[in-house]
Amino acid sequence: ALPECPFCGEAAGRELEAHVRARHGHLLGAPGTGNGEQLYECPMCSLTCTNIQILEEHVDLHLEEQSFSEGGNRRDLELAQQLQTAEDKWQRSEEEKREKEEFKKLRRQYGLDNSGGYKQQFLKNMEREVDRGRMQPFEYHKRKADMMESLAFGIDDGKTKTAGVIEALCKYYQNENKDVRHVWLSAGVDHFHSSLGDRGWGCGYRNFQMLLSSLLKNSFYNDCLGDTTLIPSIPKIQTMIEDAWREGFDPHGASHFNNRLHGSKAWIGACEIYSLLTSLRIKCQIIDFHKPTGPMGTHPRLFEWVLRYYSTDNEGGAKVVCTSKPPIYLQHQGHSRTVVGIEEKKNKTLCLILFDPGCPSQEMQKLLKQNSDGSSLKLLRRFVGSLKEKQYQIVAVDGVLSLEEKAARCHASRVLTSEKIP
Repeated sequence: ALPECPFCGEAAGRELEAHVRARHGHLLGAPGTGNGEQLYECPMCSLTCTNIQILEEHVDLHLEEQSFSEGGNRRDLELAQQLQTAEDKWQRSEEEKREKEEFKKLRRQYGLDNSGGYKQQFLKNMEREVDRGRMQPFEYHKRKADMMESLAFGIDDGKTKTAGVIEALCKYYQNENKDVRHVWLSAGVDHFHSSLGDRGWGCGYRNFQMLLSSLLKNSFYNDCLGDTTLIPSIPKIQTMIEDAWREGFDPHGASHFNNRLHGSKAWIGACEIYSLLTSLRIKCQIIDFHKPTGPMGTHPRLFEWVLRYYSTDNEGGAKVVCTSKPPIYLQHQGHSRTVVGIEEKKNKTLCLILFDPGCPSQEMQKLLKQNSDGSSLKLLRRFVGSLKEKQYQIVAVDGVLSLEEKAARCHASRVLTSEKIP
């Protein structure tokens, strides 16, 4: 606010001194004390002066002080504004740094940071094993040669594969007489686990290998898998997905990976599996369990869906049903597994039977020599209370596509949406 005149109250601003002298100079003097001495009262603080010059100097000090205070306030305001501007700029800079770091972490986490792929990780991890004395140099060179040969032919080396588990499970359930009422099993599925080359990111590819191992044993899929007679390596699977993208499948998903998987450690999920299978003319669907459907964040509707998948066309009195159904790809945030069957207990509760690519072959081998108490089945069993992720997706195979159907699905995948279970 502008300083006001002490006599008339008018806002005078910087001209206060001139205003007082011009308009109210006659009031600066005051009557004497009665003894003949003339007194002069300060209009700003009521101080009484005996000399007009002293009063004028006194008033000048008031005016100078007021002017200095105004200037100081302005300088303080300008400084505060400068400091606030600098603070805002620093905060924006720090926020941009945090966002860049988070983006780098996400790209690194999902294998999109150009840090190399399966081959580079395999070699680096083997070198680390040699440095720690866990691997002899001759073994390093042998495994490197085997790996290079495997990559050259695009065929998985089979070193992480465990075959025969489904057959062992079938025998176990036939003899089990405690609490299982019915059990349905997929057609023969080989288990594949992550290796030195894909540890930490390869679960989606390993689950595809499991699914494909079952399809290759089923003559119904011979026509669409004619060019694929052996399990492909992970880099080969990456190339196959890129081929599906080039055909026009899931352009939105392809753009997320910049249309490139080969040579990276990129994670894949249900959409990539769907695109790859459909490009091979394998009929499949994505089912999205987008929210819990039971108490405590559970998904009983997922279990019921899996039961219908296996039991449809496979109903009857038999306790153990070895179906012709392929396994199911099961995805949740950060991991994926393969459903190879489902149990129905005598009390009607359901239990999924899962192959996890994170389970090493040494553990899976135990299932081939099943104990009578079935204790090693803990590796595979998952009850309703065990699956509490917020969202699950499954990819389920249900036939073969004609060329026309494949083209239609390719067109539709440009706006690919999964079926959601309400």
